[in-house]
Amino acid sequence: MSGGWPGGQACLPSAQMALDLVNKRTDILPEYELELIHYDSMCDPGEATKLLYDLLYTEPIKIVLMPGCSSVSTLVAEAARMWNLIVLSYGSSSPALSNRQRFPTFFRTHPSATLHNPTRVQLFQKWKWTKIATIQQTTEVFTSTLDDLEARTKEAGIEISVRQSFLTDPAPAVKNLKRQDARIIVGLFYETEARKVFCEVYKEKLYGKKYVWFLIGWYADNWFKIKDPSINCTVEQMTEAVEGHVTTEIVMLNPETVRGASNLTSQEFLNQLMSKLGGKNPEETGGFQEAPLAYDAVWALALALNKTVGPLKAKGRRLEDFNYNNQDITAEIYRALNTSSFEGVSGHVVFDAQGSRMAWTLIEQLQGGSYKKIGYFDSTKGNLSWYGNDRWIGPDPPADQTVVIEEFRFLSQKLFVSVSVFAGLGILLGIVCLTFNIYNSNVRYIQNSQPYLNNMTAVGCMMALAAVFPLGLDGHHVHRKQFPVVCQFRLWLLGLGFSLAYGSMFTKIWWVHTVFTKKDDKKEKRKHLEPWKLYATVGVLLVIDVLSLMIWQIVDPLHITVEKFVREAPKGDLDVLIQPLLEHCSSDKMNTWLGVVYGYKGLLLLLGIFLAYETKSISTEKINDHRAVGMAIYNVSVLCMITAPVTMILSSQQDASFAFASLAIVFSVYITLVVLFVPKMRRLITRGEWQSDTQETVKTQGSSTNNNDEEKSRQLERENKELQKIIQEKEERVSELRNQLVERQALRSRRRPSTVNLNHSTPLLPVPSNDPKSLIPPPGYPNPTSDNHSLPPSFSNSSNLYQPDGKISRNNCHTSRLQLLYK
Repeated sequence: MSGGWPGGQACLPSAQMALDLVNKRTDILPEYELELIHYDSMCDPGEATKLLYDLLYTEPIKIVLMPGCSSVSTLVAEAARMWNLIVLSYGSSSPALSNRQRFPTFFRTHPSATLHNPTRVQLFQKWKWTKIATIQQTTEVFTSTLDDLEARTKEAGIEISVRQSFLTDPAPAVKNLKRQDARIIVGLFYETEARKVFCEVYKEKLYGKKYVWFLIGWYADNWFKIKDPSINCTVEQMTEAVEGHVTTEIVMLNPETVRGASNLTSQEFLNQLMSKLGGKNPEETGGFQEAPLAYDAVWALALALNKTVGPLKAKGRRLEDFNYNNQDITAEIYRALNTSSFEGVSGHVVFDAQGSRMAWTLIEQLQGGSYKKIGYFDSTKGNLSWYGNDRWIGPDPPADQTVVIEEFRFLSQKLFVSVSVFAGLGILLGIVCLTFNIYNSNVRYIQNSQPYLNNMTAVGCMMALAAVFPLGLDGHHVHRKQFPVVCQFRLWLLGLGFSLAYGSMFTKIWWVHTVFTKKDDKKEKRKHLEPWKLYATVGVLLVIDVLSLMIWQIVDPLHITVEKFVREAPKGDLDVLIQPLLEHCSSDKMNTWLGVVYGYKGLLLLLGIFLAYETKSISTEKINDHRAVGMAIYNVSVLCMITAPVTMILSSQQDASFAFASLAIVFSVYITLVVLFVPKMRRLITRGEWQSDTQETVKTQGSSTNNNDEEKSRQLERENKELQKIIQEKEERVSELRNQLVERQALRSRRRPSTVNLNHSTPLLPVPSNDPKSLIPPPGYPNPTSDNHSLPPSFSNSSNLYQPDGKISRNNCHTSRLQLLYK
């Protein structure tokens, strides 16, 4: 009578009307009279528990319980089996009550809320929708209804792509619906929450010709016009937002003029009920819509009890023998209710296996601010009665999702042609360099540069340039089935091209560093260079690449993968989106393989840079272009180590990725070919060194030794060591003579008196010429030290060894002696 759903206000008079008719009928329970004992549970399970106790433990014995609200029915129906009582509800719609294991004696004339779902699925199929979204208030009745809808849609091949829920604030849920492009939306919430939802719908513009909302039909007809302090939207805004939505409502009043078990039509029943209510406004009377269900519930009970009289009499029992411990009478009443089938004022009354009422569903649409009936659905027979007066904002029912047009991204043809031209010119340059090297392979200068390794470099460069062409091929040029072949072609050309080009240069630098960093006693071995070792080194690097590529392609072959990007909206008011796609060459463990290859190549590049730096000051005749090779290694290494990570980052941008990778290949190849071959061409052209090896040997036989920089350097080194030994011996001899002079000076000072006149000393040695040029050492020899390292023969006479001041003058040494010393 009060509380969350005051349905008793109209259902109680309706039930009493049914009791009066039943008790007056002589063909229904002629020996009995039905009496209704009612209490106000206030839709509160706690209050209902107290009332249930009072009913069960006070006289008379009750034969059936008839709760109204779902929350009270859940409590009563679960406890009723302990007293062998049948429960018959007229207002409970919770799908949870359809559980026979939990509620074994429960029936209801109010259909389950899940009865809306067959109608919704039927409408989805009618309008060819295969993708829907849901938003619900988090209460048990809506959660269980939605679970049932999900099961039914899955069985029908319909996908629930978005499922949102809220407790009090629907704003985040509505925003998520908008973000995930929900179009067909089923809303399950109470009337007060519906106003909050559609206020947010208006703010998010989630209405109009692209959207359809499905709501519950038992709201008041003007629910969206009622002022609600919890929302900040006007009536006009709410009216605009709800326009065109579809409702499904259980038919609680038979639309047809049929006289059923009570001999009343639905309209006659309404007239009698209105008089019973005493002129109350139906919209302000709780349970007015459910009143026919309460009326038919009493009739269902009366007919079931009437049906049990005969079987009980056959067993020697009567209805008044019922008590809370008697299961036989309860079982008879259960069978009678389970097989009920009659025409009531609410329509045809029949129960399913779970005890729920099977009924028709009314389908309405809000058109111009008022609800219009557009059809009925009979879930028992699966029949859809359609009026054909549905109306949409657009010309047709909207699509269930945005039409997505897949569009592949292809490489810019202008970029591909431009880079291909550079690559083609590079291949021509490589052919020229290779031809030049082969044609002049008998020239001594070319022979000293290891021409076979240079030939490998040229071939590797051309293979790397050739990889630019398949690198730019995509679905625009090649069929999808042939694309994996192009992927393999790219990989092998790049791998083998790098091994030949960089491997041959790395071999040169490796050999120079290995030979010229040996100990002095092993340096003589460097005169004899064995070419087969160089070729073997290149072969090892090539074999490693071939084996790694073969294992990769056998274990995890490359295949085509498609990358999807964020959908783009085209210009104009079109309900379509463009889905950009990009094809890639990939494998299942692509990152692992790339890590192995990049790690190996990266170490090789770093080692090449180190060796090139270590050998930058070394000169050797056997490989006379190793400095140019080092410069090429610097450029190739830097470009490769920059390009590899950048191309992985830019893999989703086809133009940038191709431009970066292909131009890095082109530049590195051009730099390598120019640095290695152009100086050789220039030298042979400017100096005219086109003679064969034998002619050059005959022509330069007499002067080959003098022109050999390496031999001259080695000879000067030996002479320098010999001169250092001579200078060291002379310095030791001078030190000894100085000591002797000091001793003799001390001895003489003791013999002569201190008054000796120093002006009468012995004559000085002849003073040498002051010409500075006479003291300059010959070219290629070190400058003399401050002390003279030679002693003239005149030192044999002690009287000639001393100056008047007792010190030796630097000029006492004759210039001829100095020249002899350095000679």
